Amino acid sequence: MTASAERRPYAPLREAYVIDAVRTAVGKRGGALAEVHSADLGAAALRGLVERTGIDPAIVDDVIVGCVDNLGPQAGNIGRTMWLVAGYPEEVPGVTVDRQCGSSQQAINFGAQAIMSGTAEVIVAGGVQNMSAIPIGAAMLAAKPYGFESSFIGAKGWDSRYGTGEVSQFKGAEMIAEKWGISREDMERWALQSHERARTAIAEGRFDNEIVPVGDFTVDQGPRETSLEKMAALQPLSEGSPLTAAVASQISDGASATLLASEWAVKEYGLTPRARIHHVSARGADPIFMLSAPIPATQWALEKTGLTIDDIDVIEINEAFAPVVLAWIKEIGADPAKVNVNGGAIALGHPLGATGAKLFATLLNELERVNGRYGLLTICEGGGTANVTIIERLGA
Repeated sequence: MTASAERRPYAPLREAYVIDAVRTAVGKRGGALAEVHSADLGAAALRGLVERTGIDPAIVDDVIVGCVDNLGPQAGNIGRTMWLVAGYPEEVPGVTVDRQCGSSQQAINFGAQAIMSGTAEVIVAGGVQNMSAIPIGAAMLAAKPYGFESSFIGAKGWDSRYGTGEVSQFKGAEMIAEKWGISREDMERWALQSHERARTAIAEGRFDNEIVPVGDFTVDQGPRETSLEKMAALQPLSEGSPLTAAVASQISDGASATLLASEWAVKEYGLTPRARIHHVSARGADPIFMLSAPIPATQWALEKTGLTIDDIDVIEINEAFAPVVLAWIKEIGADPAKVNVNGGAIALGHPLGATGAKLFATLLNELERVNGRYGLLTICEGGGTANVTIIERLGA
């Protein structure tokens, strides 16, 4: 039986308000944040959030943090560890969420759901990732000494359902490009635009209100001056592939944090909300395509809320690879001028577990900058899932 958004009306019991959202600047691989312990990196975002909002950290009901590849400095429940490293009360718990690239977006969604349900009043949600220290995929490779070559292949149910072929984001991105007729040139034009938009945003100070410092580091390192000619000269990621490094997200380090509160908490603690959570959901798609789920997830969210894509003023979709965004635009019919207007992960980087709350901070600030009403965030995720979060700016 196929689920229908229409049969389940969207009716949250309570409002969940966005008080603030911050992030660190994003460091490139081996860059400014490479030597920073993941707990210290996450703590920097938490301190920035608490200091900006002026809250008493003791009022927080839970700290929900996204992180992928939870090994070494990111193991042992990094969500709890970074709260303690920040110097905040031991009485406040913390938990770590792994929904792959959408982990910290899921942290925000879980926090919003806790507030909407009445089981929490104040939530800190965010993410952290040091990909320089712990390489992407490290957790999947960690069990090789124990005889496991893959997270999937070898499970009888997986092998019988999906076979024993390659399961990777690279394969998924290639399949998306082929299915939606997206050429290498199309991807490179989008990648160039991403860098140009990001460099303009930095020059105009558009990120200044969302970035909190890590020491004296305050400017994203990823965006660079490039050209279609330079991109065309790059070798493909594999023989015959339309993908090159130029059309993929950058390996990066960073952290992010968001403060959510109920209406009661807003009044009780004198907080000033900037937006309300209008909708949260997640959907799944083919795990071999892996990165196409933002399409059905967005369709589901729009159907449930009764909104159309034209009602959305600002859109952030993670640029894991250029074809992910381009296929989504084709299927959803979104205006490209509203999508990743300040650049995306191709230029600014993709610190995995931190990306969701990072993009959320950018979404919130851009929505305010353009005096928009609704903003939508969606991220493709390993396993073939995607989250959608829709916010409504207060005062719009």
